[in-house]
Amino acid sequence: MSHGLKHKRVIVTAGAGGIGCTIAESFIGVGAKVWICDSDQAAVDDFKSGNPDAGASKADVSDPDQVDQFFDEATSDLGGLDILINNAGTTGPTGPIEDLDLNAWRRTFAVNVDGQFLCTRRAVPLLKAQESGCIINMSSTGGLFGCPLRAPYATAKWGVIGLTKTLAMELGAYGIRVNAICPGSVEGERIDRVIEAEAEARSVSADKIRENYLRQTSLHTFVSAQDVANLILFVCSDAGAKISGQALTVDGHTETLAQI
Repeated sequence: MSHGLKHKRVIVTAGAGGIGCTIAESFIGVGAKVWICDSDQAAVDDFKSGNPDAGASKADVSDPDQVDQFFDEATSDLGGLDILINNAGTTGPTGPIEDLDLNAWRRTFAVNVDGQFLCTRRAVPLLKAQESGCIINMSSTGGLFGCPLRAPYATAKWGVIGLTKTLAMELGAYGIRVNAICPGSVEGERIDRVIEAEAEARSVSADKIRENYLRQTSLHTFVSAQDVANLILFVCSDAGAKISGQALTVDGHTETLAQI
Protein backbone atom coordinates (compact mmCIF):
# COMPACT_ATOMS: atom_id res chain seq x y z
CA MET A 1 0.00 0.00 0.00
CA SER A 2 1.14 3.55 -0.68
CA HIS A 3 -0.07 4.83 2.75
CA GLY A 4 -0.85 8.24 1.30
CA LEU A 5 2.29 8.55 -0.82
CA LYS A 6 0.56 8.33 -4.20
CA HIS A 7 0.94 11.59 -6.13
CA LYS A 8 3.27 13.06 -3.50
CA ARG A 9 5.95 15.28 -5.02
CA VAL A 10 9.38 14.02 -4.02
CA ILE A 11 12.95 15.24 -4.55
CA VAL A 12 15.82 12.80 -3.92
CA THR A 13 19.39 14.08 -4.03
CA ALA A 14 22.11 11.76 -5.35
CA GLY A 15 19.25 9.68 -6.66
CA ALA A 16 20.73 8.22 -9.83
CA GLY A 17 22.61 5.35 -8.20
CA GLY A 18 23.12 3.34 -5.04
CA ILE A 19 20.83 3.95 -2.08
CA GLY A 20 19.40 7.09 -3.66
CA CYS A 21 18.24 5.27 -6.75
CA THR A 22 16.57 2.58 -4.64
CA ILE A 23 14.81 5.29 -2.62
CA ALA A 24 13.67 7.13 -5.75
CA GLU A 25 12.41 3.97 -7.47
CA SER A 26 10.59 2.91 -4.28
CA PHE A 27 8.69 6.19 -4.26
CA ILE A 28 7.95 5.78 -7.96
CA GLY A 29 6.67 2.29 -7.18
CA VAL A 30 4.00 3.63 -4.82
CA GLY A 31 2.82 6.26 -7.29
CA ALA A 32 4.76 9.32 -6.16
CA LYS A 33 6.03 11.96 -8.58
CA VAL A 34 9.83 11.96 -8.32
CA TRP A 35 12.68 14.22 -9.38
CA ILE A 36 16.29 13.31 -8.64
CA CYS A 37 19.60 15.07 -8.97
CA ASP A 38 23.06 13.57 -9.19
CA SER A 39 26.56 14.86 -9.91
CA ASP A 40 27.22 12.02 -12.38
CA GLN A 41 25.77 12.84 -15.82
CA ALA A 42 26.07 9.24 -17.06
CA ALA A 43 24.15 8.02 -14.01
CA VAL A 44 21.51 10.69 -14.57
CA ASP A 45 21.09 9.53 -18.16
CA ASP A 46 20.78 5.90 -17.06
CA PHE A 47 18.19 6.84 -14.45
CA LYS A 48 16.12 8.74 -17.00
CA SER A 49 16.27 5.79 -19.36
CA GLY A 50 15.05 3.39 -16.70
CA ASN A 51 12.48 5.75 -15.17
CA PRO A 52 10.99 7.79 -18.03
CA ASP A 53 8.18 9.19 -15.88
CA ALA A 54 10.60 10.73 -13.37
CA GLY A 55 12.65 13.89 -13.74
CA ALA A 56 16.38 14.27 -13.28
CA SER A 57 19.03 16.99 -13.17
CA LYS A 58 22.80 16.97 -13.03
CA ALA A 59 23.76 18.90 -9.90
CA ASP A 60 26.41 19.02 -7.20
CA VAL A 61 24.49 19.78 -3.98
CA SER A 62 27.48 21.59 -2.48
CA ASP A 63 27.19 24.29 -5.18
CA PRO A 64 24.49 26.90 -4.38
CA ASP A 65 23.97 27.86 -8.01
CA GLN A 66 23.52 24.25 -9.12
CA VAL A 67 21.11 23.61 -6.25
CA ASP A 68 19.04 26.63 -7.24
CA GLN A 69 18.93 25.52 -10.86
CA PHE A 70 17.84 21.97 -10.15
CA PHE A 71 15.27 23.07 -7.55
CA ASP A 72 13.79 25.48 -10.09
CA GLU A 73 13.57 22.67 -12.65
CA ALA A 74 12.21 20.11 -10.20
CA THR A 75 9.58 22.19 -8.46
CA SER A 76 8.37 23.70 -11.73
CA ASP A 77 7.86 20.23 -13.21
CA LEU A 78 6.44 18.69 -10.04
CA GLY A 79 4.18 21.65 -9.34
CA GLY A 80 5.55 22.05 -5.81
CA LEU A 81 7.09 19.78 -3.20
CA ASP A 82 5.90 17.46 -0.44
CA ILE A 83 8.98 15.40 0.47
CA LEU A 84 12.70 16.18 0.37
CA ILE A 85 15.17 13.32 0.73
CA ASN A 86 18.62 14.76 1.48
CA ASN A 87 20.48 11.63 0.46
CA ALA A 88 23.65 13.05 -1.13
CA GLY A 89 26.80 12.27 0.79
CA THR A 90 30.44 11.29 0.56
CA THR A 91 32.51 8.90 2.66
CA GLY A 92 35.43 11.29 3.00
CA PRO A 93 39.06 10.36 3.66
CA THR A 94 40.24 7.52 5.90
CA GLY A 95 43.21 7.87 8.21
CA PRO A 96 44.48 9.23 11.54
CA ILE A 97 43.56 12.84 12.19
CA GLU A 98 47.11 14.11 11.87
CA ASP A 99 47.36 12.76 8.32
CA LEU A 100 44.10 14.16 6.97
CA ASP A 101 44.05 16.81 4.27
CA LEU A 102 42.12 19.99 5.07
CA ASN A 103 40.57 20.18 1.61
CA ALA A 104 39.31 16.59 1.90
CA TRP A 105 37.87 17.44 5.32
CA ARG A 106 36.09 20.48 3.91
CA ARG A 107 34.76 18.54 0.92
CA THR A 108 33.22 15.97 3.28
CA PHE A 109 31.33 18.74 5.07
CA ALA A 110 30.45 20.53 1.83
CA VAL A 111 28.55 17.53 0.51
CA ASN A 112 27.24 15.94 3.73
CA VAL A 113 26.22 19.10 5.61
CA ASP A 114 26.27 22.13 3.30
CA GLY A 115 24.34 20.17 0.67
CA GLN A 116 21.54 19.42 3.12
CA PHE A 117 21.45 23.06 4.21
CA LEU A 118 21.27 24.36 0.65
CA CYS A 119 18.51 21.97 -0.40
CA THR A 120 16.51 22.43 2.79
CA ARG A 121 16.76 26.20 2.47
CA ARG A 122 15.04 25.96 -0.90
CA ALA A 123 12.46 23.41 0.23
CA VAL A 124 11.24 25.04 3.44
CA PRO A 125 9.40 28.06 1.95
CA LEU A 126 7.40 25.70 -0.27
CA LEU A 127 6.52 23.40 2.62
CA LYS A 128 5.69 26.29 4.95
CA ALA A 129 3.32 27.78 2.38
CA GLN A 130 1.24 24.59 2.33
CA GLU A 131 1.76 23.88 6.06
CA SER A 132 2.81 20.29 5.47
CA GLY A 133 5.73 18.23 4.32
CA CYS A 134 8.48 15.83 5.27
CA ILE A 135 12.25 16.19 5.19
CA ILE A 136 14.56 13.18 5.50
CA ASN A 137 18.24 13.82 6.19
CA MET A 138 20.63 10.94 5.62
CA SER A 139 22.94 10.44 8.57
CA SER A 140 24.61 7.18 9.63
CA THR A 141 25.37 5.03 12.63
CA GLY A 142 28.67 6.88 12.29
CA GLY A 143 26.70 9.90 13.48
CA LEU A 144 25.76 8.09 16.69
CA PHE A 145 29.13 6.58 17.63
CA GLY A 146 32.72 7.63 17.28
CA CYS A 147 34.27 6.19 14.12
CA PRO A 148 38.06 5.73 14.35
CA LEU A 149 40.02 6.76 11.24
CA ARG A 150 36.94 8.43 9.73
CA ALA A 151 36.75 11.68 11.68
CA PRO A 152 35.45 13.87 8.81
CA TYR A 153 32.59 11.50 7.99
CA ALA A 154 31.54 10.83 11.58
CA THR A 155 31.71 14.51 12.52
CA ALA A 156 29.62 15.53 9.51
CA LYS A 157 27.02 12.86 10.21
CA TRP A 158 26.75 13.96 13.85
CA GLY A 159 26.15 17.44 12.45
CA VAL A 160 23.30 16.10 10.32
CA ILE A 161 21.52 14.85 13.44
CA GLY A 162 21.93 18.25 15.11
CA LEU A 163 20.50 19.92 12.02
CA THR A 164 17.61 17.47 11.95
CA LYS A 165 16.57 17.96 15.57
CA THR A 166 16.84 21.74 15.28
CA LEU A 167 14.75 21.84 12.10
CA ALA A 168 12.10 19.58 13.63
CA MET A 169 11.71 22.14 16.43
CA GLU A 170 11.81 25.09 14.05
CA LEU A 171 9.34 23.71 11.51
CA GLY A 172 6.92 21.63 13.58
CA ALA A 173 4.47 24.51 13.98
CA TYR A 174 4.06 24.49 10.19
CA GLY A 175 3.18 20.80 10.06
CA ILE A 176 6.60 19.90 8.64
CA ARG A 177 8.29 16.76 9.96
CA VAL A 178 12.08 16.31 9.89
CA ASN A 179 13.90 13.06 10.62
CA ALA A 180 17.36 11.61 10.17
CA ILE A 181 17.93 8.08 8.87
CA CYS A 182 21.01 6.31 10.22
CA PRO A 183 21.92 3.25 8.15
CA GLY A 184 24.57 0.84 9.28
CA SER A 185 26.88 -0.74 6.72
CA VAL A 186 24.91 -0.93 3.47
CA GLU A 187 25.79 -3.68 1.02
CA GLY A 188 27.33 -2.43 -2.21
CA GLU A 189 30.34 -0.85 -3.86
CA ARG A 190 30.49 2.09 -1.46
CA ILE A 191 31.00 -0.01 1.68
CA ASP A 192 33.47 -2.17 -0.24
CA ARG A 193 35.57 0.95 -0.88
CA VAL A 194 35.33 1.99 2.77
CA ILE A 195 36.47 -1.45 3.89
CA GLU A 196 39.39 -1.44 1.47
CA ALA A 197 40.48 2.02 2.66
CA GLU A 198 40.31 1.01 6.32
CA ALA A 199 42.16 -2.23 5.64
CA GLU A 200 44.95 -0.26 4.01
CA ALA A 201 45.06 2.26 6.87
CA ARG A 202 45.25 -0.53 9.47
CA SER A 203 47.56 -2.79 7.41
CA VAL A 204 45.18 -5.74 7.72
CA SER A 205 43.09 -7.69 5.23
CA ALA A 206 39.77 -6.43 3.91
CA ASP A 207 38.18 -9.68 5.12
CA LYS A 208 39.26 -8.88 8.67
CA ILE A 209 37.68 -5.43 8.49
CA ARG A 210 34.46 -6.88 7.04
CA GLU A 211 34.29 -9.47 9.82
CA ASN A 212 34.77 -6.70 12.40
CA TYR A 213 31.93 -4.69 10.89
CA LEU A 214 29.65 -7.71 11.11
CA ARG A 215 30.59 -8.30 14.75
CA GLN A 216 29.51 -4.78 15.62
CA THR A 217 25.80 -5.54 15.14
CA SER A 218 23.50 -7.80 17.13
CA LEU A 219 22.16 -9.38 13.94
CA HIS A 220 25.70 -9.77 12.48
CA THR A 221 24.54 -8.37 9.17
CA PHE A 222 24.86 -5.56 6.70
CA VAL A 223 21.66 -3.93 5.48
CA SER A 224 20.41 -3.46 1.93
CA ALA A 225 19.51 -0.27 0.11
CA GLN A 226 15.94 -1.54 0.06
CA ASP A 227 15.95 -1.81 3.87
CA VAL A 228 16.83 1.88 4.01
CA ALA A 229 14.20 2.81 1.41
CA ASN A 230 11.52 0.85 3.27
CA LEU A 231 12.13 2.82 6.46
CA ILE A 232 12.04 6.12 4.59
CA LEU A 233 8.74 5.21 2.89
CA PHE A 234 7.22 4.38 6.28
CA VAL A 235 8.40 7.60 7.93
CA CYS A 236 7.12 9.73 5.03
CA SER A 237 3.78 7.93 4.85
CA ASP A 238 0.57 8.55 6.77
CA ALA A 239 1.64 5.70 9.09
CA GLY A 240 4.59 7.85 10.24
CA ALA A 241 2.60 11.05 10.63
CA LYS A 242 3.62 11.62 14.26
CA ILE A 243 7.33 10.85 13.83
CA SER A 244 9.60 13.90 13.86
CA GLY A 245 12.96 14.95 15.29
CA GLN A 246 14.24 11.40 15.39
CA ALA A 247 17.50 9.71 14.40
CA LEU A 248 16.18 6.35 13.19
CA THR A 249 18.56 3.45 12.67
CA VAL A 250 18.32 0.60 10.20
CA ASP A 251 21.46 -1.33 11.03
CA GLY A 252 20.84 -4.70 12.68
CA HIS A 253 21.40 -2.92 16.02
CA THR A 254 24.89 -1.51 16.29
CA GLU A 255 26.30 -2.45 19.69
CA THR A 256 29.59 -0.61 19.36
CA LEU A 257 32.00 0.49 16.67
CA ALA A 258 34.65 -1.83 18.09
CA GLN A 259 38.25 -1.40 17.09
CA ILE A 260 40.38 -4.27 15.87
